Amino acid sequence: MRTPKVLKTNVLYRGRIFNLVVEDVEFPTGVTSIREIVQHNGGAVIVPLFANGDVLLVRQYRSPHKQFVLELPAGKLEINENPLECARRELREETGYEADNFEHLTSIMTTPGFCSEVLHIFLARDIRPSRSGQLLEEEEHSLTVEQYPLQEALSMVERGDIVDGKTICGLFLAERRLRTGLSQQ
Repeated sequence: MRTPKVLKTNVLYRGRIFNLVVEDVEFPTGVTSIREIVQHNGGAVIVPLFANGDVLLVRQYRSPHKQFVLELPAGKLEINENPLECARRELREETGYEADNFEHLTSIMTTPGFCSEVLHIFLARDIRPSRSGQLLEEEEHSLTVEQYPLQEALSMVERGDIVDGKTICGLFLAERRLRTGLSQQ
């Protein structure tokens, strides 16, 4: 299968979180089209798991939906940042916890039709309070940390109380990893 050829790229917006790009492309059939793309560095998502089977979630305000959303801790990759280092940093900053044991569960394309974002999902075990505590950014000060048994969090997904895609994916993959005992390391 041949890849479409990019004829022209126009950056419409350069932002702190993403860029908006419009590309003129030519498909192998000769048909041309316009593609609108959100360029995003990607990020890391963490499933923080206590020894008793509880997970930490964060509740934070999400402006596009005008509501607080219950999610796994996550954050944006800096340019050329290692996803594992991002996961360690975001766990510490958002929750005030840290972990020694991180396992990469998967990487997902969140919305491949228009966005380049790839999220790297990690299971973090042996979590413990960080000496530094939470290190929230200015816009995160309304964020709260909540602890739930993993099975309750999965039930919350089924009831529609947890609707965030990365969280749904991370919780179910973590549960499967625990149930099967398989490791991809």
